[in-house]
Amino acid sequence: MAYTYLTVPTGDKITMGSDGKLIVPDNPIIPFIEGDGTGVDIWKASVRVFDEAVEKVYGSKRKISWMEVYAGEKPFNLFRKKMGDKAWLPDETVEAFREFLVGIKGPLTTPIGGGIRSLNVALRQLLDLYTCLRPVRYFQGVPSPVKKPQDVDMVIFRENCEDIYAGIEWMTGTADCEKVKKFLIGEMGVKKIRFPETSSIGIKPISKQGSERLIRAAIQYALGHKRKSVTLVHKGNIMKFTDGAFKDWGYTLATTEFRSEIVTERESRIIDNLDRNPGLSVEDNARMIDPGYDMMSPKQQKSIRNEVAAARKLMKTHGAGQWKKHVMIKDTLADIIMQQILTRAKEFDVVATMNLEGDFLSDALAAQVGGIGIAPGANINYVTGHAIFEATHGTAPKYANLDKVNPGSVILSGVMMLEHMGWQEAADLIVKAIDKTIGQKRVTYDFERMMQGATLLTCSGFADALIENM
Repeated sequence: MAYTYLTVPTGDKITMGSDGKLIVPDNPIIPFIEGDGTGVDIWKASVRVFDEAVEKVYGSKRKISWMEVYAGEKPFNLFRKKMGDKAWLPDETVEAFREFLVGIKGPLTTPIGGGIRSLNVALRQLLDLYTCLRPVRYFQGVPSPVKKPQDVDMVIFRENCEDIYAGIEWMTGTADCEKVKKFLIGEMGVKKIRFPETSSIGIKPISKQGSERLIRAAIQYALGHKRKSVTLVHKGNIMKFTDGAFKDWGYTLATTEFRSEIVTERESRIIDNLDRNPGLSVEDNARMIDPGYDMMSPKQQKSIRNEVAAARKLMKTHGAGQWKKHVMIKDTLADIIMQQILTRAKEFDVVATMNLEGDFLSDALAAQVGGIGIAPGANINYVTGHAIFEATHGTAPKYANLDKVNPGSVILSGVMMLEHMGWQEAADLIVKAIDKTIGQKRVTYDFERMMQGATLLTCSGFADALIENM
């Protein structure tokens, strides 16, 4: 399309093939938003690292054509007289990301007032970027508050468009809120609102379609990257029809679409019991996987026996230890995993969860491996091919234009982008350079103040060191 405020550079579009895989030209056009606050410094450092890695690996055969697009304070200052509040996120920016499929962005300011709560959330929802992908791993030498940060190697698939982040809520005292409360109490017979006179109300939508497409992407990632397990994280013991349904839909999807490639945790126990004792009865197996079996109601006991009987049918493809080669599907409660990522991080690999739980979990994990300053992220629609890779931290305006902050989050998000494009060699070169540079204790202020004998580098200086170590 023709753009009024944007300049399209020479290059070619990334497209989606009929097989559902990206077709990436040698000179792809990649839209970027430099970001607000420290985003300007970070982008200047990061883009040099990307370009250097691509050139070192591919020479003149491949090169990214960077296309600046606008969101945040920069376009608001440039275009607000013409666009008003729309200048925070111009329509052309959304269209550019839609047309060119893959892009990258720095941190953005959340507008004060107006109709846009978060520019990041707006981009995700407008482009239906339903997966927030957050890989979390440790770089040797990075300061950490935990004893074994090296045990953390997880990939979080966080649902991006539903849950309470849908923003469906009403402030107490407003006519709309009173209308909702009147409906809930008067027509639906709800009696669990403790203080109805002063309660604001929010709605938490969790759909089967939204849950399935996220969990499908997580399982496909686990299979494609030789990962061992996918854990469904939820609070289904309390929210049975939202979180609980997410878990149930996940298990159903896994055991129908990926039957020959996965095993559930409970199936593995049933099958392992039979491997050890082929003559084990259904009822005895049921007692072994559910110690409370004899105290259950007849209906509950029948459900467990049916589960055992179904798993017995898998012996030909999963028995004799074959299940150990499959991706394991399991689940855990959101509060429990927040404890266990500290005490037994090795037990978790790929995690699929809803929006709110994923937000908490991603940042908690990032804290274990050095903080969100070095945590990458991406927002992806695996069906359409649209993807925006982004910094996971804020704008830190007090450090703006000081050439001080850690550019690691955007750089590692760019690594994810290169991997997504199939340019794995360039991605690997950057990761090796980061490993080597941090190993040399040449770091920005956030790490230097916690590392004995470290050399303090500026934001641009860290980029220089990475390029030197390529």
